[in-house]
Amino acid sequence: MSLPRARTLYFVEEYLASERVSEERHEYLDGQIYAMAGESPEHGAICTNIGGQLYAQLRGKSCQVFSKDMKVRSGPAPKLGQTTKGLYSYPDLVIVCGGLKFHDEHRDVLLNPAVIIEVLSPATEAFDRGEKWARYQTWLPELTDYLLVSQTKPRIDHFHRRAGGEWVYSLVNSLEDSLRLDSVGCVLQLTDVYDRIVFPVEESEDLGEE
Repeated sequence: MSLPRARTLYFVEEYLASERVSEERHEYLDGQIYAMAGESPEHGAICTNIGGQLYAQLRGKSCQVFSKDMKVRSGPAPKLGQTTKGLYSYPDLVIVCGGLKFHDEHRDVLLNPAVIIEVLSPATEAFDRGEKWARYQTWLPELTDYLLVSQTKPRIDHFHRRAGGEWVYSLVNSLEDSLRLDSVGCVLQLTDVYDRIVFPVEESEDLGEE
């Protein structure tokens, strides 16, 4: 997230009204509005690769995938525009199963994602792993899976909510690996997730003898 606008606090409905006519995307956190940074080519390619896999596997089923432009509310329902509490974010990819539930008649703020996928960037990784993830756990009762996808190495962090409400963590970090999303009946092959991605060369720790 970038620096917020100069004004101290905005009400939720002020943010939503402004966002609906804006040419740029902004996220909202407890009264502050943050412009979203541009994405790298690798970020865009990984989102497209994952979206393509999910679309093919979900076609004809009750679940569907949305990418980038669908906002998600993680917070209490605002009361007549007088609330500054909550997170309104643009996940990179969202899967919804069954009927779509929206914040209001504009149908542009989703309330019931089943799966959220974020492709990590240096500027947003700490927020995606920290405050955003905490809000998702607290305010999205239908969320079953949260994925954090690296764009610098083959790695996906996977958080899954069991039937009893407990979150469990797993990691896949090899191009030969696959990640199962049993809640929506999908499998992500890392070779396809990272198709055409060239990873940065890591410096060797072995400097050799002088």
